[in-house]
Amino acid sequence: MKFRTEIKIGKAYPQINYESKIALFGSCFSEHISSCLKRYQFQTFTNSHGIVFHPLAIENSIKRSLEGKKYCAEDLNKLNDIWFSYEHHSKFSSTDPKSTLQKINDHIKLGNVFLSEASHVIFTLGTAWVYKRSNGNLVANCHKVPQKEFSKTLLSHEEITNSLVRTIERLKLQRPGLTIILTLSPVRHLKDGFVENAQSKGLLLNAIHSVCDMKKVHYFPSYEIMMDDLRDYRFYEKDLIHPSETAVEYIWEKFKDTWVDESIHLDMKEIDRVFTSLNHKPFHEKSDAHQTFLEELTVKIKSLEEKYPHLSFHKKRGSN
Repeated sequence: MKFRTEIKIGKAYPQINYESKIALFGSCFSEHISSCLKRYQFQTFTNSHGIVFHPLAIENSIKRSLEGKKYCAEDLNKLNDIWFSYEHHSKFSSTDPKSTLQKINDHIKLGNVFLSEASHVIFTLGTAWVYKRSNGNLVANCHKVPQKEFSKTLLSHEEITNSLVRTIERLKLQRPGLTIILTLSPVRHLKDGFVENAQSKGLLLNAIHSVCDMKKVHYFPSYEIMMDDLRDYRFYEKDLIHPSETAVEYIWEKFKDTWVDESIHLDMKEIDRVFTSLNHKPFHEKSDAHQTFLEELTVKIKSLEEKYPHLSFHKKRGSN
């Protein structure tokens, strides 16, 4: 007797290996996948503007990163002594405008350099609902500014499709051989409403598939895995909105089996074991057993660093 429907996904190419450089943009689900990639020490860059949700914000984030165009003091706003940018996540905000601007432009520079060498770009769309200021400009984040300062609207299929096409064409212009993977975030945007969330996801999904067919880019079904395979509230966090750690790990395993070169899977496990060993706190540091353990660990580290020169086990795990 079957109690769930498992989604079968074939291999996709060109596959990701330790030579690959993977840039990720979009919703918080892109951060989840990025964290999994970093766990195994892949070369990644994530969200030059922080977490952004709608396709026009993702387009702007990638466009600014490709151009390396810096922000200036006039691009910042202030509320309750906090300086922020409507185009950025609140992680860039601070009480000091110079610090805020420095952090913003440092990430633009990092994104510009990384995209010039990227082999894969993954962007995850979260919602088709957007907020517009009184001056007509769309925002990526409302930063808890009073709701009355914005008007809310739903992007059309044409607006979403055109935005995705522009983004893909910009990326391909700079990196003709670039592999682009689109995903739809399984995170439920229930603040918009249950019906509105379904309407939004449907629009995004329709537009994504139109663009995948048109531009020969790839789609990874993270949304469908969550909705149709893991369709149970035990796979959500307590808020019943975000996928749980178990769900994220399950989707990551599906992604790995689809996109990551099988020839490095054993090395990934070895890298994971090495970091687990490095984080191990011994009861008796000077014991012979622990000294032997450290010698064997040193040999493993040397072997892996010789095989993959970008690896550094002395860095904090998960750092770019």
